[in-house]
Amino acid sequence: MNHFELFNLPVALDIDLAVLKNEFLKLQQQYHPDKAEDKDQALIKSSEINQAFKVLSQVDSRAGYLLSLKKQDHLLDQSISDFDFLQSALEIREQLDEAHAAEDLISLKQEVQQWMDSLVREFKIDYTEEDWTEARDTVRKLRFFQKVMADIDKAEDRFLDDDSFDLDDDF
Repeated sequence: MNHFELFNLPVALDIDLAVLKNEFLKLQQQYHPDKAEDKDQALIKSSEINQAFKVLSQVDSRAGYLLSLKKQDHLLDQSISDFDFLQSALEIREQLDEAHAAEDLISLKQEVQQWMDSLVREFKIDYTEEDWTEARDTVRKLRFFQKVMADIDKAEDRFLDDDSFDLDDDF
C-alpha cells in the first residue's frame, strides 16, 4: 500500500490537506500503541503512518514520492545546475539575510510562494509528459524553496519574539 492509498487519497500532486490530516488522525487513533494488544506492531504501524503523513504534507516531498512510485526518484540529491535559478536563489537568500523586521519578509514570502506555485505547475506538466529529468530538476528546486520558506518562518518567529521582549517587562 502506498502513502496515498493509506490515507484514501488520489495519487496526485494536488491533494486535500484537510482530508490528509483527518485520515492521519483516524489512523493514529486506530494504531495507537497504548490501545493495541501487540504494542510493538502498533508502534511500527504508527511510525509508518507518521512517515507517510510527513511525506505527503509537503509539496516537495510529495512530488519526490510521486517520482519514487514511478521508479524515477534517483539522482534527486544532485545539485541544481540551472545557473539562472541559482542566481535567483542567491538573491532570495541575500534578501532573507538582510531582513531586519517581520515586515521585511512579507514580500519575500510572496515571491517564494510564487516560485513554488510556478514549480508545481512545471512538475505537473513534466510528470504528465513523463519528462523525468525535468521532473527531478523541478523537485530539487521545490526542495530548495521549501527550505527557504521554513527559514522565512523561523525568521518571522524570531522577529516576533524579539518584538514581544521588553526590558521593562516584569519577570
